[in-house]
Amino acid sequence: MKTRRLTAAVATVLAVSLAAAACSSSKDTNSGGGGTGKKDAALDSIVNVSSKKGGTVNLEDSDVPDSLDPGNTYYGFVQNFSRLYARTLVTFKPAAGKDGLTVVPDLADSLGKASADAKTWTYHLRSGLKFDDGTPITSKDVKYAIERSNFAPEALSNGPTYFKAYLQGGDKYKGPYKDKKGLDSIATPDDQTIVFHLAKPFADFDYLATFSQTAPVPQAKDDGAKYVQHIVSSGPYKFASYEEGASASLVRNPNWDPKTDPIRKALPDKINIKFKVNPVTVDNDLLADKITADIAGAGVQPETQPKILNGKYAKQTDNSYAGATSYMALNLHVAPFDNIHCRKAVQWALDKQSVIDAMGGSPKGDVATTLLPPSVNGYTKFDTYPTAGHKGDAAKAKDELKQCGKPSGFSTTLTARSDRPAEIAAATAIQNSLKGVGIKVDIKQFPSGKYFSNFAGVPSYVHQHNLGMMMMAWGADWPTGYGFLDQITDGSAIKPSGGNNLMELNDPQINKALSDAISNTDATARTKAWGDIDKLIQDNASVVPLVYRKNLLIRPTSATNVTVTQAYLGMYDYTLLGSSK
Repeated sequence: MKTRRLTAAVATVLAVSLAAAACSSSKDTNSGGGGTGKKDAALDSIVNVSSKKGGTVNLEDSDVPDSLDPGNTYYGFVQNFSRLYARTLVTFKPAAGKDGLTVVPDLADSLGKASADAKTWTYHLRSGLKFDDGTPITSKDVKYAIERSNFAPEALSNGPTYFKAYLQGGDKYKGPYKDKKGLDSIATPDDQTIVFHLAKPFADFDYLATFSQTAPVPQAKDDGAKYVQHIVSSGPYKFASYEEGASASLVRNPNWDPKTDPIRKALPDKINIKFKVNPVTVDNDLLADKITADIAGAGVQPETQPKILNGKYAKQTDNSYAGATSYMALNLHVAPFDNIHCRKAVQWALDKQSVIDAMGGSPKGDVATTLLPPSVNGYTKFDTYPTAGHKGDAAKAKDELKQCGKPSGFSTTLTARSDRPAEIAAATAIQNSLKGVGIKVDIKQFPSGKYFSNFAGVPSYVHQHNLGMMMMAWGADWPTGYGFLDQITDGSAIKPSGGNNLMELNDPQINKALSDAISNTDATARTKAWGDIDKLIQDNASVVPLVYRKNLLIRPTSATNVTVTQAYLGMYDYTLLGSSK
């Protein structure tokens, strides 16, 4: 019980910090249909409240997700969206403002019951849970889902690796496709109970249990990477159709029982997603009220901003902090970034203000000097490479170039996602900025849907093609320093493909500091540790923080029950979202 209270205390600290940055009331606005509220209304309230069942929610995406399979995804918008068809042990409460950071039971009937040392966590499932085919959901289905999602990278490579890193025997288990016996450290003494036995304390385990990797999967229906084509639903919606790279459609799940699900209202009759839509077209469709939301939730494109900031659409905008940082990763195994002085040359040379200006200015965020964003528990304000106006210091950069043996500069490659105009604009600004000290940058573009699985997240590809610098944006897996830092800076998170530690940072001091901090059941000490670790990462110079991100979102007139969720990167909460159409 002690650890559970400490975990809740972390959320409380974060909630207080968010409340200080915005109005903290969680009121509803526009109780009838057709209203649009006012500017930033959805940051702390539910806009255009409706309890009417029916209508169709239409969503668009500029590319494709990494996967809609709940066990094979790491994209924040899929974690948010998948809650409609993939219930997890616990989840973030669908609610406005700071209430949306509260972890509540979902499949489980309560939050996890922890041992005194935070190494054993027990959950009991609710009664009456069923898959969309009518078969009962059991604890064994949850156990199998975690085994397939964490221990079978040959088939499912996109998700995080927390369970593998912390479960007893996780480092040796080969996954359910190779070892049918299963992992002993996930015990299912009966169909309603699941017990996790950890190799070391993990004080944030309830947050981990919110991940879509704990959504149940029936073993008999699983066929690895192909499972995405016929996902078995545990939520209020099921797939009516799925065409890879093109579209998906969800309809009501007749075997979902609202009596077993106190947090979802499931108001729309149907939910459609269209993939590979030009990002500016997505914006125009929002303004024309042709769609309900941009599912990626990253905000409108720079060229769309002037249309909405001072015009008739301004009252329909929400400029939310994403709890995320855009940064540039410098790969430690690609020359010349295997030399710390070459890395520091980039740090000093970069004009960060030009980067944020290229992305669209202040609506897109604030200049970043740390990896942790201000809204994440553990953030500490500091700047390891301070320059006047964040415009860079050419003299210090040239001194570092001399020390790394490249006095005239060097050539390198910078990757960015082709369907994200703001990211391309930022990469171009970086290219222009570094040119002044002799660093020549070639920009290579890749589609966001395969950015991590095929390119930037594949070390062999990165090394072979000399991808020295990579554009990256990251939000917390859950709103604590560990939930933000682990999968992008811990050496154990480096994977053959689908990885997010793009620097391939494997520093023993940083690895140990992360492990020691998450094992500490003292919440105050944990909070301090995250800022200290951030400083170690900046000293290593392999991460160049760029922007504390904000999302300039648009609420179409027909959208109902609209609110921003800080639990999922400042996008709209898709479990609440409805449509009057």
